[in-house]
Amino acid sequence: MNSSATQQQKILIADNDDASSQLTSFYLTQALYDSRIVADADRVLPECLTDAPDLVLLDPVFPEKKPFQVFQELRLQTDIPVILLSSACKVEDRIRGLDLGADDYMAKPYDARELLSRIRAVLRRYRPAEKMPPSDIESGEYVKYPNLIISLTNYSVIYRGETVDLPPKELELLYFLASSPNQVFSREQLLDRLWGFDYMGDTRTVDVHIKRLREKFKSNSCWAIKTVWGVGYKFEVKQDQAPNRMT
Repeated sequence: MNSSATQQQKILIADNDDASSQLTSFYLTQALYDSRIVADADRVLPECLTDAPDLVLLDPVFPEKKPFQVFQELRLQTDIPVILLSSACKVEDRIRGLDLGADDYMAKPYDARELLSRIRAVLRRYRPAEKMPPSDIESGEYVKYPNLIISLTNYSVIYRGETVDLPPKELELLYFLASSPNQVFSREQLLDRLWGFDYMGDTRTVDVHIKRLREKFKSNSCWAIKTVWGVGYKFEVKQDQAPNRMT
């Protein structure tokens, strides 16, 4: 390990292809990253939970698991940035990986310089959230899910490591739904709670705000803003995952 190890960022290589993993580790070491290899699918999540790497390079296909299963398990319990490295280069595979919440997707074999460039780009996107003092986001009234922190105290949102600027009503609507996961609210209830009982507009106002939120926050394997037809909307949390919440 380099003498500047205290400054090194940790990268976990999760891949059962030994030759590919060793080559990737060599490139990372040369670039002064602290790398670790995990070849066992069942060890990926525990390693991330105990060692807290700054980034994961993950091949989404392990022989003992369904494709993308390891990645979905990882996304359910952590918000660690992930770059998928796969020999499957079909457009459908890339779309699926990105829709599930991957930060980037590269096909094998890859150019080492491009890989390192993409790693730096992903880490730069997450750095603002990491450097933000806790009092700026995780204090007062907030809810936190994988890839999402919503603070009502200072009206700020961090999504996939980046700050997202939202109009106040959109933020209040997102916070309200996320604060009561899996609970269905009618349009009338949302209007009354967020706009006030004397609001003169109609329920289409809620639909417009939901549409805008969906454009900014794509559904992933952990949570989604869902329409309950004939009733209203809910913030659906999968796998019974409760939010970290402070009020």
